[in-house]
Amino acid sequence: MAQAPNIDGILITWGDRLFYPGNRVVRVKPQPRLSGDAARLRAAAIRKRIEATVVRRAPQVMVKVTGGGRGMRAIAAHFRYISKNGRLEIEDQRGETIRGKDTLRDLADEWRFGGSLIPDDAEPGHRREAYNIMLSMPRGTDPLTVHRAAREFAQAELADHKYVMVLHDHQANPHVHISVRAESKSGKRLNPRKADLHRWRETFVEKLRGYGIEAEATRQATRGRSRNYDPLWRMKAREDGRLRTTRPAAKSGARAEATLAEAQRAWQVIATALAKSGDAGDRQLAAAINSYANGMERTGLLTRGDVGLDPLTRPLGSHGRSR
Repeated sequence: MAQAPNIDGILITWGDRLFYPGNRVVRVKPQPRLSGDAARLRAAAIRKRIEATVVRRAPQVMVKVTGGGRGMRAIAAHFRYISKNGRLEIEDQRGETIRGKDTLRDLADEWRFGGSLIPDDAEPGHRREAYNIMLSMPRGTDPLTVHRAAREFAQAELADHKYVMVLHDHQANPHVHISVRAESKSGKRLNPRKADLHRWRETFVEKLRGYGIEAEATRQATRGRSRNYDPLWRMKAREDGRLRTTRPAAKSGARAEATLAEAQRAWQVIATALAKSGDAGDRQLAAAINSYANGMERTGLLTRGDVGLDPLTRPLGSHGRSR
């Protein structure tokens, strides 16, 4: 008689690869042993993430760094852009709000001298003196709730830095622009990396959930996607009718395909294990994963010829790639 699989162990090992990329390992290594209660709690958290993603299809947050100014002239220009030249209300790290064209000059002076001097212009290759961050939710989300969650996000992740934020609710999806001074009050510099962005998404999700908004921070690859998001300069150019070039809508190349293949493999292992579970809820979750996989965007390993083919039952490497 075949031994029943260790469902919780499989969920922890492969769920971490799907939802917590900072814990992902390239080679399969022995996982640290968890006590019975700790393992059950960890597996339960993975189940909740899977249910939110494949059953309830929770809206996905977007947190991205759209650029940053190297000199005060560029930083002040971004202040004007996000505030629509002073017409929209700007909120700073103290919770104080300003509005008006004249106040933007005062704000620029405060940033220029509020720490190491930021010159008007910077030499090419000079370090960034500010980072521009955008936090966004899909159409239909209450803009004021997005604003409140963004405020709490900034208080948690950007503490000790000067920052300003502006809500944009006049477009399809409500979003908040944050401009943060790279140098903190204590002299430390912000230098966001991929792991930081993932943590920022998780923090934003947590703040939204605190207001009763269901949201998720699942990676693109976990959702079978590899979309190219436009940097802010392209978004501005498109709005002004100045964009003359296009770029592929999806990422391509060996790295993107490998990332998609890793996520596909993790879904495959999890769905197979849950399907063998003695718990009816687990088996239903396995069926939901299969249904979700069928609706994934066909990119990377999934080509047009695979439409209608269940990627969780199709052998990996069927396109001539080896893993």
